Amino acid sequence: MGEVILVTGPARSGKSEWAELLAMQSGKMVVYVATALEDPADEEWHQRIHKHQQRRPEDWVTLAVPIELSATLADAKPNTCLLVDSLGTWVANLLEQDEVDWENTLSEFLETVQLVAADMLFVAEETGWGIIPAYPLGRKFRDRLGCLVRQLGTICEVVYLVTGGHVLNLSVLGSPLPAPKS
Repeated sequence: MGEVILVTGPARSGKSEWAELLAMQSGKMVVYVATALEDPADEEWHQRIHKHQQRRPEDWVTLAVPIELSATLADAKPNTCLLVDSLGTWVANLLEQDEVDWENTLSEFLETVQLVAADMLFVAEETGWGIIPAYPLGRKFRDRLGCLVRQLGTICEVVYLVTGGHVLNLSVLGSPLPAPKS
């Protein structure tokens, strides 16, 4: 298994930029795995994606992977660094899955992460620090992403929290929780 790093934090905190810096410092060929679906009708979304693209070095390979994340990870070469941005967008792309399908997708993802020889950097949004969403789809998203981030965090060598313009290494500052009981 390669090195697995999780970078998490709130919106606009700099987590993608921190993950990009870590990828550059890896000294390996970087494969940027973009989970966003482009919508030509959404100019603001297009501008966000374009801003991310402009920051990336030209020698990075970019793969658009809105759904098949596990298969993409499984195909990674050992001498690469995969930067997956972001898990929240990937979860949102799969919200139509029922609970059984989602649990299978999640299990497959977590198992794959533990088998890949490449280094992997995952960017994930933190949700649920505020009010409980008033609608079922919002609660489903928050709960699925929260469970994914918690489970992934237990198998990562390093977990960073980026917030308030600072990067905190939670692996040094914190203690891992026991695995959740099913």
